[in-house]
Amino acid sequence: MRLVFAGTPQAAVPSLEALLASRHTVAAVVTRPDAPSGRGLRVAASPVAQRARAAGIEVLQPRRPSEAEFLARLTKIAPDCCPVTAYGALIPEAALRIPPYGWVNLHFSVLPAWRGAAPVQHALLHGDDITGATTFRLVADLDAGPVYGVVTEVVKDTDTAGDLLARLSVSGAGLLVATLDGIESGELAARPQPADGVSGAPKLGRADARVNWALAAPAIDRLIRACTPAPGAWTTLNGASLKVGPVTKVSGAGPDQAPVTLGPGAIEVRSNEVIVGTGTTPVRLGEVQPEGKRRMPAADWARGIRGAGPSLVLS
Repeated sequence: MRLVFAGTPQAAVPSLEALLASRHTVAAVVTRPDAPSGRGLRVAASPVAQRARAAGIEVLQPRRPSEAEFLARLTKIAPDCCPVTAYGALIPEAALRIPPYGWVNLHFSVLPAWRGAAPVQHALLHGDDITGATTFRLVADLDAGPVYGVVTEVVKDTDTAGDLLARLSVSGAGLLVATLDGIESGELAARPQPADGVSGAPKLGRADARVNWALAAPAIDRLIRACTPAPGAWTTLNGASLKVGPVTKVSGAGPDQAPVTLGPGAIEVRSNEVIVGTGTTPVRLGEVQPEGKRRMPAADWARGIRGAGPSLVLS
């Protein structure tokens, strides 16, 4: 089939790579406009745009996919189908009608669970044991179209959103190509999503990523992993913001140590570790990032805060 692929972030690049290696022809790529990126906030093309240009493929970057110029160009390219992975904008009805086989979206959840912009983060946040990726035909309603195929993935206890998304982006890319193969051969038909089990996955913002140390340790662990690498879990110490990476359980006291009993957010600094109290059992900090500084092991950071005040409490 003749394709126009839509995608933007790094998680969409494996899909583009798989399509380029398939029997189908990628005639053009649709991606979001260049935007500030990285610590220096330099304006840069999306990872998908960069990969497409390296392959000599036409790149379309409409501000909105409803623009008349974009719709006219898409009509002229005349794709048979438009596969989509994490494009980042809603596709209007006028564009949905152009390819005869529609727009086929790769979504990183097992639909109808976690419809929305942050399915991987919400799967981790809510403690799902199994997640996956789904291909479905785009319709006007958000992530509600009929399903072509599903792959599943076991969620590991140590997975961050970045870890899990990296695996799903690869397995999902294979599913996307297999779906297009089946559509072209006529062997694959979409089936409606179940009416039960619908859940939403709105984007997580900075406010959502603040750690509440009064919560139970497992809930704090899930929140931090769900927000790693973005938007980044954070807390404060003496009014200064501090990003925190994944934590680990404190199994118990050593032979020469008393049991750890700390109030929520209270810090105990040891020679090679930093322990923080929660609403249940304490946790051990991993990497942290103070404002304006690089990421570092929590033990290194703690050496500089011993004189920060009589009460070291994260809040």
